[in-house]
Amino acid sequence: MTLLILGVLIWSLAHLAKRIFPGFRRALKGAERPMVAALVLISLVLMFVGWRASDPVFYLWTPNAALKGINNLLMLFAVYLFAVSGMKLWLSGKIRHPQLTAVKTWALAHLLVNPTLPGIILFGGLLAWAVVEVILINKKSKPAKVMPEVKVGKEIGGIVGTVVLFGLIAMIHIWFGHNPFGA
Repeated sequence: MTLLILGVLIWSLAHLAKRIFPGFRRALKGAERPMVAALVLISLVLMFVGWRASDPVFYLWTPNAALKGINNLLMLFAVYLFAVSGMKLWLSGKIRHPQLTAVKTWALAHLLVNPTLPGIILFGGLLAWAVVEVILINKKSKPAKVMPEVKVGKEIGGIVGTVVLFGLIAMIHIWFGHNPFGA
């Protein structure tokens, strides 16, 4: 469990450093990007290893088929939100922080089907990080009023890409022994 907690903390601090410590970029003189990238990679490894090594200590509720279905719908939406951000789709003009909204959606979806202490630490911790990140960004900047032009082909591409990526994510989960669609 220690590795899991450490991973979530390192992830959060690596992402929040430039907002919590305003002189962070100046002090590192251009070295902050590789350092943050290294910290993020380390945190991902720690979270993965910590998750795999942790035992589900207790269940707050029993996950069921309905919660798995809700999880899958939320995950499909979370993947779409990442596409929205990267491809500058129509919805990116409606949601101020589509990537962080995707992380919050992803974390909430996973909390529904992982109501254990490790699940709360990992998904609840990343949900808390994303909420804090949005609050800090919103304090520093005003919303941009840029509305991307709606291009039907691009929107369809975003939807198709979302479904393909969601399928790939599901296959990886199955490969690791966590079937998101059934038992």
